[in-house]
Amino acid sequence: MPPSKGTGHPLRLLGVYVVLVAVIYGLVFFTADKSPSPKLGIDLQGGTRVTLTARTPDGSKPSKDSLSQAQQIIESRVNGLGVAGSEVVIDGDNLVITVPGQDGQQAKSLASTAKLYIRPVLQQGQPQTGAGAGSPAAPGGMPAPGGQPVPGGQPAPMAPAQSPGTAPGHTANGAASGHTANGAASGHAAGGTGSGHTAQNRVFPVEQAPPTTTPAPKPAAPGAPAQPNPTPAQPDSSMSAQQRSQQEIAQARMLRQSTDPQIQQLALQTMNCHKPDPLAGNDDPNLPLVTCNSEGTEVYLLDKSRIDGQDIKDASASLNQQSQWAVDLTFKNSDAWAKLTQEFLQKQIAFTLDSKVLSAPVVQQGPQLGGTTQITGQFNASTSKDLANSLKYGSLPLSFATSEAETVSATLGLASLHAGLIAGAIGLIAVLLYCLAYYRMLGFLAGFSLVASGVAVYGIIVLLGRWINFTLDLAGIAGLIIGIGMTADSFVVFFERIKDEMREGRSFRSAVPRGWARAQRTNLSGKTVSLIASVVLYVLAAGQVKGFAFTLGLTTVLDVIVLYLITSPLMMLASRSPFWAKPSVNGLGAVQQIAAERKAAGATLVGTGKR
Repeated sequence: MPPSKGTGHPLRLLGVYVVLVAVIYGLVFFTADKSPSPKLGIDLQGGTRVTLTARTPDGSKPSKDSLSQAQQIIESRVNGLGVAGSEVVIDGDNLVITVPGQDGQQAKSLASTAKLYIRPVLQQGQPQTGAGAGSPAAPGGMPAPGGQPVPGGQPAPMAPAQSPGTAPGHTANGAASGHTANGAASGHAAGGTGSGHTAQNRVFPVEQAPPTTTPAPKPAAPGAPAQPNPTPAQPDSSMSAQQRSQQEIAQARMLRQSTDPQIQQLALQTMNCHKPDPLAGNDDPNLPLVTCNSEGTEVYLLDKSRIDGQDIKDASASLNQQSQWAVDLTFKNSDAWAKLTQEFLQKQIAFTLDSKVLSAPVVQQGPQLGGTTQITGQFNASTSKDLANSLKYGSLPLSFATSEAETVSATLGLASLHAGLIAGAIGLIAVLLYCLAYYRMLGFLAGFSLVASGVAVYGIIVLLGRWINFTLDLAGIAGLIIGIGMTADSFVVFFERIKDEMREGRSFRSAVPRGWARAQRTNLSGKTVSLIASVVLYVLAAGQVKGFAFTLGLTTVLDVIVLYLITSPLMMLASRSPFWAKPSVNGLGAVQQIAAERKAAGATLVGTGKR
């Protein structure tokens, strides 16, 4: 019988697998940090923990529903950033985020999510550094205003950034502030010196002029009404921390969320962007707001919120038609965005998170129908993804105070890792010994296939740790061991199909391709069921169970590849070898004896019938 399809050139198939493994380990040893070690999970190497304490404007206790919703959103943000193996749990009135490794900044960035609003920009200027955040300067030391009102609400032009690493504004088919949002711009600068994005289909250069300042206010004339100058009350030492926090929020609102134009100008003049902000996540969306961008390089006077961040349906980073990185936004309510971009065409619209301006692009086109827009500007792959994740996952039902990142030790430790690896090695050796005892030298081929599968799996785990931050925990190791063990089932099915063919009187050479044709259907059916189970478990599970499902699915896919590129070609080569055809070598002598007896019995019956 001619070889079945796909088995006529076993050496070519083996060569394909060798090339694949060579590519995998070439990427392992010659890219990134060139380390052949996989990333380990929290239970094996420890990690960094950040505690989020919920804050409500009135100081009341947060509801369980709002905490659960916040937990789900932060988990989505964690997954969106590609931080695998992280944990987000509710602990009383707090959320506790734990990420693998010692990168405290990464853990804190995951926690920097709260309330997201979209506000029109009324005025823009430069922050002050001598006064307290949101509080007036001492008498006689009033700094010059940081911003200048723009007639008709038009945003003040910004001077081009001169320092290295800065980026010009972005545009956003709808808003602007260093970014352009097909209608908005926001003055984002790279290297932490600016803050803007553009939401549009292409970047439109914005003419920028040197910043202007106005002289300090002159003393009021005799008999003229005094200029408003709210002075914060000194905190009472007998107050609790919660009472002091409420007082700070109330004082900041009096100054920075006032509807009085004079107080708004005072807040602009005295805004210090480098001090803790009591209004972080506690601003009233129905009032104006004086605030800074996230880098602390610009100060803004913003109108009341027009769109809540929860109305953002999706945000993603992509390359636009000019091969530049951009952020694509989709809104749930297309009418609200169309109305906003029509009203503020060629003006700025700010995306604020925790009362800070993430992006304030200039609206370049309006009205923007369909609820979609694009923010363009000086983005790269990383910054565009960061902004997209902040816009997509940034809106929480609560605001949080973030604790300092703390290092936590491994919950299981390397001893457990070694124990798990030893247990897996013992199981693998037991399977190999059984195959050698039952299938003789065919068991050797099965063992070689298992080793080839393990080598490929290890290299892929290392690369996934670099590319998608996949972390290997003890549950994932269990999935690998079970998946590789299931590969042995495929060999058993294949070998038994060969024995069935030989019982029917075929030789070892002709039984192998026929047995493979029958076995591959059975194996593919079984692997499909296993893969579906892994996918369902991954989608429905949480925490470390996801790692188990992922590695189980990965080894299932590689099992099929190994069957076609290693096991089947090796068996085809063995079937054509006189050495492997010997019953004493392949362990199939008993099957051949049964086939001979059946053939003899059939001949006897035929001869008896003739007589």
